Amino acid sequence: MANPFSLLAPALIPSWNFFDVIAASPRVEHALADTREATLEDWDEFRPRPQRLSPAVMLGRLVWNPRWNESLYLVSCAERLVEEPTVHGEDEIFRRIAADLAGRPGTRPWLSFRLQFIDAAGEREVLYQAAPRRLADIEVR
Repeated sequence: MANPFSLLAPALIPSWNFFDVIAASPRVEHALADTREATLEDWDEFRPRPQRLSPAVMLGRLVWNPRWNESLYLVSCAERLVEEPTVHGEDEIFRRIAADLAGRPGTRPWLSFRLQFIDAAGEREVLYQAAPRRLADIEVR
C-alpha cells in the first residue's frame, strides 16, 4: 500500500499547474420574450457576481454556499456546451434559469440563454445561443 501521506498531499498542497491554460470566462445570460420569433435584445446576466462582500459573508461562504456551487456547475455546463453541444447541457442551464424565474409576476413566456465569454483583456464574444423555449414547458426540479 502506498504511503498515506503521499495520497493526502495533493489534497493539502495546491498544484500550481491546476489549469492548463487560462481561457475566457463564460457568463450565462438570459432573455425573455413574448413570442418564439421575437428579437432578443434585453439580455441579463444570470446570477451576476456580487460587486462587494462583507468579511462576515465571505467567512460564511467558506462553510456554506450551495448557490455558488451550483453557479460553478453552470460554468462547467457552459464550457462543455461550447465544446460539444448536447441537449442535456442545454436542459441543465434552462432548468436553473427557469427555477430562478419561477413565481416572478409578469414574466414573459419564452426564455432563451446565450453564453458570452470574456477574455483576460475584457473582450466579449457570444459563442452559443439556445433557441427559445416556453417557460411553462421547462421541467423545474
